[in-house]
Amino acid sequence: MSSWRTWHRPLVVFALVMALWAVGSAVGLAVDDRVLTGAPIWAKPFKFSISFVAYCLGLAWMISLLGEDRPRLRRTAWWAGTTVAVASAVEMVLITLQVLRGVRSHFNSATPFDTQVYSLMGNTVVVLWLGTLVVAALLWRARTADRATAWSIRISTVLALTGAGLGFLMSLPTPEQQRREAAGVRLLESGAHSVGVPDGGPGMFLTGWSTTGGDLRIPHFFGMHALQLLPLLVLALAALAPRHARLRDEGVRVRLVLTAGAVYAAVLALLTWQALRGQSLVRPDGATLGAAAAVLAGGVLGVLAALFGRRRGAAPVEEGHGHAGGEVVAGDLGAHRQ
Repeated sequence: MSSWRTWHRPLVVFALVMALWAVGSAVGLAVDDRVLTGAPIWAKPFKFSISFVAYCLGLAWMISLLGEDRPRLRRTAWWAGTTVAVASAVEMVLITLQVLRGVRSHFNSATPFDTQVYSLMGNTVVVLWLGTLVVAALLWRARTADRATAWSIRISTVLALTGAGLGFLMSLPTPEQQRREAAGVRLLESGAHSVGVPDGGPGMFLTGWSTTGGDLRIPHFFGMHALQLLPLLVLALAALAPRHARLRDEGVRVRLVLTAGAVYAAVLALLTWQALRGQSLVRPDGATLGAAAAVLAGGVLGVLAALFGRRRGAAPVEEGHGHAGGEVVAGDLGAHRQ
């Protein structure tokens, strides 16, 4: 892995600021008893700041994997990452501004000012998404680390972009809002997190995700944080490789990453389908449970095939040896093949 000193500095600085922002928001949760749409008013900046810490650190590390021998790619990625940091900062400032005013930040069209704030937030999200898309495209072209790391980055960026894109579904007017607008009623808000139930109903602890209906924040969150979880899997495999001979085989690690990516994508699709049907995460029906069982079975079979399947002509790995049959030991995970 690359040294943290080579990580994209604006994203790292922004992540550190967000860590402090989370502390400040936690203080707000403790001392400010205001409630907005059924949740403590400081819950949103707290959750967003924590999410931005993880998201931006993951992206900062990925940008560092673009080698010095490809300055054009690295320079473009640096500007794209900086754009993500700036757009994210604007988003957080606007969210916190609306908290201080005691009104909703998302979906709020109660006044012309609120409408402008929400519109600007929508634009920052588009900029953030496009910036991440540029970084993802550059990383797909990059020659980074071993193949397992490269595939974890490629898959996780696609899933993160998909998860972020699901956020746009929340901005669409609900059927009830569409009926009211068609009847000539002026809407004070447009869009919603929840599906099938109004926003602000009973929610899960801390996250606030609906316990009575669908909630699009769930697949949105799950998809975006593939950016951290799949690369962390590669780190875990590297840590286990010295003690487990099979994991020293680069092909095994690649197959495990591909399996994990497929399972992650399937779970993301399942969570999206469940939310769009107006079904709470904690109240799955038979169809959801059946689909979840199929995903689990597929994942188990995929892991077994990855671990015990052997490519034709592959040489076995012997304990206590470094490279055997062209395979890569865990220590090689830190080396860049630039």
